[in-house]
Amino acid sequence: MSDEKIELPEKSNSNEKNLKNEIFPIPDMADITLSRLFCNHFQNIIIGETNELEQIRIHTSICALLEMLPTGMALLGSNQRIFWTNKKFCEIAKKKPARGENFYQVLDRPKIGGPIYSPFAVARTTKEPVVTRFENLHGSDYHFHVVPLFDSQKEVHGFLAVLEDITDLTKINHQLEALHDAAGGLVDLTPSELFDMSVEDRIELLKSNIVRFIDDILKVDVVEIRLLNLDTLELAPLLSIGMTPEAETRKLYASAKNNGVTGFVARLGKSYFIDDTRDDPIFLAGSQDAKSSITVPLKFHDQVIGTLNVESPIPRAFTEIDQLLIEVFARDVAFAIHTLDLLTAARIGTVAASVEAIHSEVALPIDQILADAVSLYERYIGLDITPEIGEKFERILNNARRIKTVIHRVGAMMTPGQAHPTPPKNPRPLLNQKRILVIDEDENVRRSAHELLASYGCIVETVPNGELALMLAKNAKYDVFIGAIKLPDMNGYEFMLKLIELTGIDPPPYIMMVGFGYDSNHTRVKANQRGLRAVLYKPFRLDQLLNTVEKIIYSKQQYCE
Repeated sequence: MSDEKIELPEKSNSNEKNLKNEIFPIPDMADITLSRLFCNHFQNIIIGETNELEQIRIHTSICALLEMLPTGMALLGSNQRIFWTNKKFCEIAKKKPARGENFYQVLDRPKIGGPIYSPFAVARTTKEPVVTRFENLHGSDYHFHVVPLFDSQKEVHGFLAVLEDITDLTKINHQLEALHDAAGGLVDLTPSELFDMSVEDRIELLKSNIVRFIDDILKVDVVEIRLLNLDTLELAPLLSIGMTPEAETRKLYASAKNNGVTGFVARLGKSYFIDDTRDDPIFLAGSQDAKSSITVPLKFHDQVIGTLNVESPIPRAFTEIDQLLIEVFARDVAFAIHTLDLLTAARIGTVAASVEAIHSEVALPIDQILADAVSLYERYIGLDITPEIGEKFERILNNARRIKTVIHRVGAMMTPGQAHPTPPKNPRPLLNQKRILVIDEDENVRRSAHELLASYGCIVETVPNGELALMLAKNAKYDVFIGAIKLPDMNGYEFMLKLIELTGIDPPPYIMMVGFGYDSNHTRVKANQRGLRAVLYKPFRLDQLLNTVEKIIYSKQQYCE
């Protein structure tokens, strides 16, 4: 082991808790050490004093075990030079490295895919194990683990490097990404297509897109999609490929009994996997000579709206990965079908009604995407992130905000001969395109804010607590903040002070929403003394909300002038 030695703790008959006062044979001690090495609670290797013969026996035992592991392993000095590798590491490097060679040079300077781009430096500084990723190392992807090794003074004197092949996992992720990209076009309608197509045409468009994506991505020949009638519980066929005429016309209902696997899945809302249909008691043949199948529910907001079934004439034809891909695709299909239902409403009422319905459905989920994205971005600030990652966060935020804008733009693009959104009776031009952030734990309040303010042209975003509001305010400019007097993580006065510190505007364009209960912390009094601009009493009327917001915007404009 050259001048640097990695040894096991000394065996002892003392009352050391880690050995539980037992005498371990040498092979058992090596097993224990290795298990601790890969245990979440293992943090380091400590040098202990052993006699020379015992060191040789321990070293031989450990090396034999390490050679059998399916992961590449290397022991490195503090200068990242190799003094031992196992057989798997040599296979990955495609050569047997000489002792003293630089780790990265042995691997032909692999591309580090992150999230840590200087793993040895981070492991040395934090004295904690580090996990990052090597991309396209001789055609494969790897998780790269760096475990710092310590001497008796608890100083880092070397590293254990472990390479775990994740090529198959990477391929699965690429399949999922391709699946999502493809499924995004299931109901990819331009405004002109939206208004010119009949309900039947839209259904045919959806069906043709599903067929194309199933053929391109899922590679299956037998597919059936049924939609659930929530009133009658009947499962009506939407799409059948490769099914027998009898199966296509079969009446099925969402029931766990006498309705085959499809009825069972629709009733329980869980996937059903059959390796061999000859052994399954509830299977009803859909395609000729079907021997295996996967049936998954189509769900939207945890509500079953239909089923998707694929079959094969080969027993055990589907893997768990196939099931995962089909379940992911089923979620996209369910979303497309739900969108189709909302768009179909335009034929019954006005197009504006359907546009607003879609906006209402996506408003809060998009707010959640914004909150999650900015929270992740804040978590990584100060760490070793690349400009590329920062740009990705910005794209996520911008695209999420753009979705709601595009939905409203669809209504604005309608020609005079078609239905128009019903404008407010009393337009409020001062509110148009003003960005409003609403902070309230109550989901109903956040949803109402979208419905009330968006109809007057406001760009509304909502969050349930003050911390997320401040994160968003750090990354975007808002014209008005409307927040509850009591938030889950702080009160309205505390939020106001943090807003002043963040924006530099004193007093900030902040409206405090209060109820009629007793304010034991005197939050409103403190805020008033600090210059609170406006108060809204719950429950408030629409005109009170609009007037108060306009008052803040007008005073802000006067201040800027």
